[in-house]
Amino acid sequence: MTEFTSNFISTMTQYPWVFVAISFLFAATIGSFLNVVTHRLPVMMKREWQSECNFYLNEYHPDIVKQVGSERLQKAIDPFPEKYNLIVPGSACPKCKANIKPWHNLPILGWMMLKGKCADCKTSISSRYPIIELLTGVLVAALAWHFGPTWQFFYASILTFVLVALTGIDLDEMLLPDQLTLPILWLGLIINLKGIYTSPEDAIIGAAAGYLSLWSVFWLFKLITGKEGMGYGDFKLLAVFGAWLGWQMLPLIILLSSLVGAVVGITMIMAKQLNKANPIPFGPYIAAAGWIALLWGHDIINWYLSTL
Repeated sequence: MTEFTSNFISTMTQYPWVFVAISFLFAATIGSFLNVVTHRLPVMMKREWQSECNFYLNEYHPDIVKQVGSERLQKAIDPFPEKYNLIVPGSACPKCKANIKPWHNLPILGWMMLKGKCADCKTSISSRYPIIELLTGVLVAALAWHFGPTWQFFYASILTFVLVALTGIDLDEMLLPDQLTLPILWLGLIINLKGIYTSPEDAIIGAAAGYLSLWSVFWLFKLITGKEGMGYGDFKLLAVFGAWLGWQMLPLIILLSSLVGAVVGITMIMAKQLNKANPIPFGPYIAAAGWIALLWGHDIINWYLSTL
């Protein structure tokens, strides 16, 4: 550890509110990027799937390509023929295509300066953008207050960034991309080689148990009803928390996520905002329950055991 790092940690330990404030500002800035990830990653995945379908048709069904027309097929398959990733093209208004100025990209403040409207065409900009930035800042600020300037805080912040992106994507697309869940799963196993949150043995067992527990429920439900009750991404997300927090936290996470999901679902049905036949993404509830367990899981379990 360098002298600068040591002095910084010492200062942040003496002035925890300064550390919390810095963490909030940094995380809110990352939240701005998470808005991009939430919107663009599903589009990038669809482009990849569609490109594979196009290759398959050209390779094995040229008659279909000839009948439809290659240009027409390509246009239908790839609505973004230009380069498109998390960086390119730059942020722009979806209606008038005007580039968004750098100062308008400031987290939370940029949306407020624009009064929620495009500077050029005055099209409304969703309040979701500042909400995600604010939420990310608040969550990481809570981690800063709880863990202080430690490695636990550092890794928990990375996990939180991924959870925010996964939650947004699942709400929009009913999808938990492997591009996010698998790297964070492996990261949890690697950092726990040093026992950051739990022992290596508990992390490995937790990853396997997290996946297999929901996998078993999925197949049991499918055998009984003939329907799929959840997606494979949910299995992987629970495996993530098993790898990070150990198998001991899995019952708490499953219980909390089920309770919150049931309450939200019943409330939405009663408010007629959700039909009983419509699927509800389960990923956000697993993410919320896992994040709560990350901070207060041991306290909750100890409290429960003390009441027995």
